[in-house]
Amino acid sequence: MKRLVLCTLMALVVPALPVSAQEWAKKMFESTHHEFGSVAKGAKTEYHFKFSNIYNEDVHIASVRSSCGCTTPSVTKDYLKTYEESSILAVFNTHAFQGSKNATITVTIDKPFYAEVQLQVSGYIRTDIVITPGSAELGQLDAGQGAQKKLTVSYAGRGDWQVIGARSSSDYVSAEIREASRGNGQVVYDVDIAVKPETPIGYLREQIVLLTNDAKSKEVPIEVQGRIMSELTVSPSSLFLGAVEPGQKVTKQLVVQARKPFKITQISADGEGFEFKPSDSPKPVQLVPVTFVAGGAAGKKTYTIKIETDKGVIQEVQANVQVVAPLAKQ
Repeated sequence: MKRLVLCTLMALVVPALPVSAQEWAKKMFESTHHEFGSVAKGAKTEYHFKFSNIYNEDVHIASVRSSCGCTTPSVTKDYLKTYEESSILAVFNTHAFQGSKNATITVTIDKPFYAEVQLQVSGYIRTDIVITPGSAELGQLDAGQGAQKKLTVSYAGRGDWQVIGARSSSDYVSAEIREASRGNGQVVYDVDIAVKPETPIGYLREQIVLLTNDAKSKEVPIEVQGRIMSELTVSPSSLFLGAVEPGQKVTKQLVVQARKPFKITQISADGEGFEFKPSDSPKPVQLVPVTFVAGGAAGKKTYTIKIETDKGVIQEVQANVQVVAPLAKQ
């Protein structure tokens, strides 16, 4: 009898999943194929297959595997609640392989139901071009700081090979190219990559593409990665309050932190039913209980929580809740 009641409740709360076990899982992914193109030997080359849990049930990634050693896969977060996001990171092993390579990455899901999703990657690893270091790794940068990184591009082959320009995937990242040496079939270029101080807060994953006079392979990509840090960070960046009935109370926690001690002066939400209890003393890390009492009609609701500090810093975080109709009494 209890099992029957639970199944009835799930039918009311959870959207029906697609019939195909493979299709419901595949729908979570933004894309299932990536072409790396022509890349240099030793260059850091990777791609994030982004996906999110669009269902009310929790999703668990049991494993990821590759059909080829040329690509190493991993999952950035293997357990996702509703609305949470993750990615499958595919690393193209340019140090150990060369030539045309492709791989199938199989993502195995065991919750809420068993399914497999296959992701495809392909590319060509050149042996005549070497980038040192393999990418522009910037690490963590304070907001407004900006950064520079120097790389060397070495070519062995045609004596007239040239880098004739560069293209950036972002207005915040640029590259200056200078020929360092040329002779005996060897050409070396210095590449100075710059990140502007006004680059937005968050993860930086961009690409500089060197344009060459090589008709067979005109482009050489260089990965640019880093993280622009705010004076104030909030975790999780998206707070899921759960599936609750009208009048039901739920409490979650936000972690607010900065490099130096601070005091939260005000917390507010653009909706009713919220209560916050921040600490009264300055600390570099603040644990803030968030209590919410559901009200109104059933459905998905999204609110914005605004956090203000004594340092004049304001940070916002999204709060999501699924309000469900109570099960009718028999």
